[in-house]
Amino acid sequence: MTDYAMVTPQPGGPENFERREIAPDAPGPGQLRLRQTAIGLNFIDIYHRRGTYPWPVDRDLVVGSEAAGVVEAVGPGVEGLSVGDRVAYTIPMGAYASVRVVPADRVVAIPDAISDAVAATVMLKGMTAHYLLHSSHAVRPGDQALVHAAAGGVGLLLGQWLRAKGVTAIGTAGGAAKCALARDHGYAHVIDYDREDFVARVADITGGHGVDVVYDGVAGTTWRGSLQSLAVRGSYVCFGQAAGPVTGFQLSDLAPKSAKATRPSLFHFIADPEELRVRASEMFAALARGDITSTPRQEFALADVAKAHAALENRQTSGATVLIP
Repeated sequence: MTDYAMVTPQPGGPENFERREIAPDAPGPGQLRLRQTAIGLNFIDIYHRRGTYPWPVDRDLVVGSEAAGVVEAVGPGVEGLSVGDRVAYTIPMGAYASVRVVPADRVVAIPDAISDAVAATVMLKGMTAHYLLHSSHAVRPGDQALVHAAAGGVGLLLGQWLRAKGVTAIGTAGGAAKCALARDHGYAHVIDYDREDFVARVADITGGHGVDVVYDGVAGTTWRGSLQSLAVRGSYVCFGQAAGPVTGFQLSDLAPKSAKATRPSLFHFIADPEELRVRASEMFAALARGDITSTPRQEFALADVAKAHAALENRQTSGATVLIP
């Protein structure tokens, strides 16, 4: 079998992806070589491919930030991991490949009850949901939360986890099918933003009080309405920008509600290996309890990643998508 990576030689559309043969490297000190079995698809991959985020290298780029696989070789100094172990990771970029070398302290063991496909789709999305709910704004039973893109990969996890924590989850989604999917994943109320004004609906649902927190991965078209939807002293957590960046924001926009606003990034919350392990352990425990589930709803061959990106950009996917090398 010939190993390969899907490479983007320059920023642009999904048609820029090229399949390139690669030769597996030997792992160095503190490293592992993984035979990848499943790779998660995320909107951040599109940001990287487009060049929305500056490319970190002056060369061809391999995007992709979460995957699962089997340890194929172990470098010097690695303890606690052996050839044949099933592991998963989230690392900024490099995942769109059949085999790769990664730092051993960035992977976590996959519990026996969890499949590679599920693990590959929760390392970035699941731990994003974890840090949002536990660190960016720690929710409490009885809170009310608004989540945009409720039928997306992170959105479906947030809805379930919020419900398990005793929080009333209000979601926005586009179209009847996605609204129904969100309802099936923990949302007490779902607003179809193709047909309804979410600000007015949130005011109606909350009796004019507003929500304690907004988790917003859409940003460009939702941030102003999100601030209006907050309760006094509420929190606006913008963790993505699927509809483009926030523009025109001024600190004084927070004054009408004495609101707090933050723009966090997952990788700042898992930079420490111990924190990574704790968050992963708690996420896998939530999966084991059934508090959250993450069954991939779409599957593409890694070689067909251009089709997967086009589907995600055109809002033709819901929930998690997995790429198979």
